[in-house]
Amino acid sequence: MRFLLLLTLSLTGYLVGAEAADSRPPDKLTATSETKPAGAQSGENNLLGLPPVPIPVNNPQTPAKIALGDKLFHDARFSIDGTVSCSKCHNEQHAFTDGLQFSIGHHGLTGTRNAPTVINAAFYHSQFWDGREPDLEGQSKQPLINPVEHGLANHQPILDIIRKDSDYLSAFKTVFGVSDKQVSIDHVAKAIASFERTLVSGNSPFDRYYFKHETAAMTDAQVRGFGLFTNQGRCVSCHVIEQDQAVFSDSRFHNIGIGINQIQQDVPRLAAAFLEAKNKGGDVDKMVLTDKKSSELGRFAVTGELSQIGAFKTPTLRNIAITAPYMHDGSLKTLKEVIIHYNNGGATKAGDTINPYLSGGIRPLNLTEPQIDDLAAFLEALTSPQYAKQTSAPPINPAAAEGAKP
Repeated sequence: MRFLLLLTLSLTGYLVGAEAADSRPPDKLTATSETKPAGAQSGENNLLGLPPVPIPVNNPQTPAKIALGDKLFHDARFSIDGTVSCSKCHNEQHAFTDGLQFSIGHHGLTGTRNAPTVINAAFYHSQFWDGREPDLEGQSKQPLINPVEHGLANHQPILDIIRKDSDYLSAFKTVFGVSDKQVSIDHVAKAIASFERTLVSGNSPFDRYYFKHETAAMTDAQVRGFGLFTNQGRCVSCHVIEQDQAVFSDSRFHNIGIGINQIQQDVPRLAAAFLEAKNKGGDVDKMVLTDKKSSELGRFAVTGELSQIGAFKTPTLRNIAITAPYMHDGSLKTLKEVIIHYNNGGATKAGDTINPYLSGGIRPLNLTEPQIDDLAAFLEALTSPQYAKQTSAPPINPAAAEGAKP
């Protein structure tokens, strides 16, 4: 309570003038089950267990637009040193992650957040760990001008490259009906988002077990783990399973004790300073990726709401076994470490001091070692067949990578 009182008092002068969260109403969505997942297996329903993919009415899917988005997603010229594409951090060979705690941007720079998988990001209600963009279109524009990612000062260099590339010009004319000088960053974002909406996958052993009633689809350990997931473990409270679909995310934000536990003494001062900087024009996207402590403020950095200090978006658990490391800061390397953190009631190590802003549903689970193993086994049953042969990218120490800088 002392922390909460100090924080409330220290923020009084800033909350009135704090920037509101992005209040743009999301474009109306249409839902379609016709999106063909990238890497779909012939003869299989790779969308089993998923809802229809939501498509904005102002950005309908077309094969040509998806192909253009694919090309843009993989173009490393859209960075200050010509080495960083979207696919560098979201590599299809590693389930659209990179296996690093923090991805390596231009000139070896690293940020403060772990790169989540793009697979099934189409189902989120907001994008980024703190939800600072409402859709994939908005999300796709930010890394390009982030100082530790692609590093561009603005989007103009991207448009210059496109306007000098005859293949791009032909594609943008076909897809959007625009000539060279009419191509905008919004067109680029719409194409990339359309490609990303094809990166959806279900049909895991769990889907076949739960939705098709194939009792042999999961092992005995996985079945026991599923029981723990929905009961004693209470995982399903946030990683939602519905009667006919399972996105495994509530798209909400929760403080689970990761990162924020380590800086809790500094939160009152830090939160006030952050809001002051934000009110003076500070860019949230840049501030949270260039300052470790500011990053730990989570959703609060976007909304300024005290209840969201240290809160981050619930990630999907689909393909979780092949997308390590885990959490917004990539601090947990294995599924077992993740489960132990929750088993401790929001503490990575038993006995660690837990921050006073912890979400109410986080409390000790009292799981035994065999139960922890069963729950981890269940999480391995959430891997889709097209990614089943992949493993998490081998761990890389960014500091040891050529030119890597903190």
